[in-house]
Amino acid sequence: MRANPWAAAALLATSACVGLGSSPLNLQQRIDACPIGGELVLAAGTYELDRPLRIPHALTLRAADGETVILSGGRRLKLDWQPDSAQGLYRAPLPPDLDLDNFAFDQLFLNGERLHLARYPNFDASQRYFGGTAADALSAERVASWKDPRGGIIHSLHRAEWGGNHWRILGKDAEGELEMEGGWMNNRPSGINPKHRFVENILEELDAPGEWFLDRDRRVLSLIPPADADLNRAVLVASGIERLVEVIGDSPQDPVEGVTLSGLTFAHTARTFMQTDEPLLRSDWMIHRGGAVYLENARGSKLKDCEFRALGGNGVFVSGYAEGVQVRRSHFYDLGASGVCLVGRPEAVRSPSFRYGEAVPYDQLDLTPGPKTEDYPRDCLVEDCLIHDIGVTEKQTAGVQISMAARITLRHLSIYDTPRAGINVSEGTWGGHLIEGCDVFDTVQMTGDHGSFNSWGRDRFWHPNRGTMDQLTREHPQLILLDAIETTTLRNNRWRCDHGWDIDLDDGSSNYHLINNLCLNGGIKLREGFHRRVENNVMVNNSFHPHVWFESSHDVFERNIVMDWYRPIRLNGWGDSVDHNLLPDAEALIRSHALGLDAHGAAGDPLFMDPADGDYRVAANSPAVSLGFANFAMDQFGVQDPGLRKIARTPRIPAVASRQTEPPAARVRHFLGAKVKRLQGLGERSATGIDAERGVLVLEALSGSPAHSAGLRTQDIILAIAGSVISEPQQLQTTYLQTAPDENCAVRIFRNQREHKISIPGLLAIRLDAKRAQIKGGQRAPVYDPIKDYLGSWTDAESTLSWQFPMMGAATFDVYVEIAATPSSAGATWALSLGGQGLTGTTPNTGSWEDFVRLHLGSVSLGPGEKLHARLAPVNKPGVAVMNLRAIELIRR
Repeated sequence: MRANPWAAAALLATSACVGLGSSPLNLQQRIDACPIGGELVLAAGTYELDRPLRIPHALTLRAADGETVILSGGRRLKLDWQPDSAQGLYRAPLPPDLDLDNFAFDQLFLNGERLHLARYPNFDASQRYFGGTAADALSAERVASWKDPRGGIIHSLHRAEWGGNHWRILGKDAEGELEMEGGWMNNRPSGINPKHRFVENILEELDAPGEWFLDRDRRVLSLIPPADADLNRAVLVASGIERLVEVIGDSPQDPVEGVTLSGLTFAHTARTFMQTDEPLLRSDWMIHRGGAVYLENARGSKLKDCEFRALGGNGVFVSGYAEGVQVRRSHFYDLGASGVCLVGRPEAVRSPSFRYGEAVPYDQLDLTPGPKTEDYPRDCLVEDCLIHDIGVTEKQTAGVQISMAARITLRHLSIYDTPRAGINVSEGTWGGHLIEGCDVFDTVQMTGDHGSFNSWGRDRFWHPNRGTMDQLTREHPQLILLDAIETTTLRNNRWRCDHGWDIDLDDGSSNYHLINNLCLNGGIKLREGFHRRVENNVMVNNSFHPHVWFESSHDVFERNIVMDWYRPIRLNGWGDSVDHNLLPDAEALIRSHALGLDAHGAAGDPLFMDPADGDYRVAANSPAVSLGFANFAMDQFGVQDPGLRKIARTPRIPAVASRQTEPPAARVRHFLGAKVKRLQGLGERSATGIDAERGVLVLEALSGSPAHSAGLRTQDIILAIAGSVISEPQQLQTTYLQTAPDENCAVRIFRNQREHKISIPGLLAIRLDAKRAQIKGGQRAPVYDPIKDYLGSWTDAESTLSWQFPMMGAATFDVYVEIAATPSSAGATWALSLGGQGLTGTTPNTGSWEDFVRLHLGSVSLGPGEKLHARLAPVNKPGVAVMNLRAIELIRR
């Protein structure tokens, strides 16, 4: 437990400017009366505020030297506790002067530790999501047990793990169903997660030590104290107001200048998650413009040597016009939302859009580069700060959040234990940021598909339909840098993300320079943007992840050390240069050369100096040196202030692996002439934007194929067909073949990051899988391998295969076979009989028994009938075997 912050502390003390009385209201009066440029010095104590302090002009508000001064948005409670049950429950009436209409009372701290509102399931710190979630948190039986759930809160993870959402329970209707409001806290809403959710502030769920409940109508507080707590001696504090200090000028032309806050502790503000309702353009974020310290229309203000803790929302919020604001040598922890937010006003953005699916038509775009008004932060600094254990309530949060801002410098920050990104940049407006010397790790702890550093770039050039965006950027390349007008640089940082990428430049992120970054686990991802230069970085046990690049992205990836070959997904080109990189081995280098990459690259051990101790500089004889790689300092990441450095954690240093192992690739199959596979891995999830590894991914649906004609497109994900949820290609085939040939088949797909419904005609294709073949004759008949999904070891020329399948109507089909063979069996001939018609074929050399090719045998016209037969029989077997067979497919003309 923390020491009692109220012990031997005057509520209000003296000032170096003028003498103060004993009420917080007098503190505001003295601030107002203090001359411009004056100084107010606060003696040790806790100053309970019932409204924010408003600083109207230049002055310094600081703690007396060596003293602890707490500006609290809460109130210490001295209550008459009475035991109420043998299970350790205590109740107490609230003081009559506590105005619940103007006092949030939504957090309770006992001896400095945050207690939990009565909840289900009970809090368990070992659980990754919310300290425990349950699918039955909203079950009918549980809801029925709640007599009056008004005021209850539902907290839920986003279905795609893109943050969280919250709902306030308004009551129950006549049928006993919950009435609620909320769900607007994520700019790409998803509804309540069916599994990762919990409820709190429900009286009937008050059943565990450390839980509490306030009956606001009866003004009675109920509490089950922790086992080691003595309520007669404990310091109990309830949160009350949202903001503690405001520095707000009249306009960008008439700002407040020269305010300094120094040596102060800010604590006990109210939670703000239900007010998180403003979209940050087309990013995934909604935000609430609020924080313990709030600045707008401010110039040259400084916060230094401060502490932010036990807050319900953000720490510092820099809004709209702000110039030269500094936050230095400060400690942020135990926060309900983000650490520091620097967020401009959308009025400053030209042709803004506010949802992922929105876009301003080209002929309506303002084509002027840069901002429209002065309502945005610029030339601000966050330096030498320790930020950790944030996002206690809200999950779409960051240690530092930047949006609609220019030239923000983040230097020597240590950020860890965050539910989402450590540092987030919501869009390209207007770039010029410098992020250097930071140590960011243990991030994306409660979400997914994200990075320790994350950015989006859904700027004026960006469009939710990829085809439209390709056309826009090809025909109007000047659009690309209308918003990201200055280069954002990440240099000399250390990153580690165990649930995503170390650096994630997501949708459209453009005009970035990444140099001298040490990535300890997740590698670097660049998706769907332009003008990114990535050089002289080290990716430990991982690699480079280029996703869905444009044809002319002008990206550069040079002089980097990677420990696996690149992980490309759906590239239309490789940018301007991928060269001079050190790859792990000859195989990886050969793969690069085959694609025209790394012509001057090399492969081999980078010869790190002391990787076990986190020193990834390379020795003088390292092959990376000959490629132009230059060592950078490995001992200057994170906070540099001695006091903060002493308490800051550092990341776990991984054991260096010779090569990162990839999960086995899912098998590629054919469906209606398209190539399909099971969707697999975080990379494919991210590239498609789907919420989980589900469905069948369409790798290729060429124009003219039945799949394309039916409405399927490359990179679609088939989620369901004919009402059946699909997870594997074989399941897709089987379900489709069961549909009536003269009826359309409903298909649910995922495209452009949302679900669609299309209709496919019945009997476009018939697939005769090896698994379903009837095998006859011979002593050494072929054997079906269920792991590799083919018929092999077909060494007996007397063995035959046959299938039966339904045909309701007449149709003409093109016939294909999927086969494989080595040179030792090439030249075998065989005959295929279909409905009494015959086709012949010859086994080719495909390179190996597992390299399958798809051969066109010809066409057949099949008439109606209850059942039709197919029979495949060898004619001549001059070599070792007939073939390995995966399937015969009939594609309707």
